[in-house]
Parts: sequence; structure tokens; C-alpha cells
Amino acid sequence: MSLQPRPGAEIPALTVRVARAGNPHGTAAMWIRDRLDGLFGDEDFTAWYPRDGRPGLLPAQLASVCVLQYALNLSDRQAAEAVRRRIDFKYALGLELEDPGFHRSVLSDFRDRLAEGDRADRLLGLALTRIRRAVLLKGPAARASRPFP
Repeated sequence: MSLQPRPGAEIPALTVRVARAGNPHGTAAMWIRDRLDGLFGDEDFTAWYPRDGRPGLLPAQLASVCVLQYALNLSDRQAAEAVRRRIDFKYALGLELEDPGFHRSVLSDFRDRLAEGDRADRLLGLALTRIRRAVLLKGPAARASRPFP
């Protein structure tokens, strides 16, 4: 599997319209996307994947799914199903409404890759830096009691 980063992934216009119409106050998934602009970018994962070979799923999206999965207490099956069916997940991931999603096993494969070396620590550090920049967390020891509306 190879990584071919896509720069500045925007949310498709139809996905935005449908998500906002159905969830005018937003959801946790939409909140994360809006306040953290996707949290991760494909460029954050370039060292994890070769440049050649069959293109794989975008690791920035998989990392975001893992964050949503943890925040919403979803199993791999439920998280993969949410990507397939939930408009707010498609919004959060910048997907077209017709996107078919992925098989649940992709999440455990991604976590295996994340467990190599100090990748998890570096990714967590990057996430915390971006959360602080968005003024959602202050100071090194600050804890958000409930980060979602």
C-alpha cells in the first residue's frame, strides 16, 4: 500500500449542505472537523508508507476515524458502519455522500501501523499541539472534561 497525499482536502459541497440541513447544530464528528480542520493531514503520515505501489486509504482519514471511534465509544464494526452510513462522519472525513467506506479490518491494520516505534506518541503530540492552537486546550496539564457539545 502506498500513500499519495491529497493537499487541502475540502468537504464536498453536497456533503456540507446535507449534513448542515440534517444537523443544524452539528454533531461531535462535525464539531471536530470544524474546529480542528480535520485534525490530521496526509502529510503527517508520509514516513509511514512507501511512495509507490497500490494506493491505500488515506491515513489522515483513518486516524480521524480512530479519534471519533474513541470519542463515541464505537467498535471497529460500528466505526466502519458509521463511515458508510452517517452523513456527519462523511462530513468530518471530507467524503462524498456516495463514498462506500471501508472494511472494519482496515482500522486494526492502521492501529498496528500506529503501534510501530514511537508513532503513537508523535501523533498524539501533534494532535495536542493542534488542539492547543485551536484554543480548545490550555497548558500542558489541562484536561477537557467533555470536548464535544
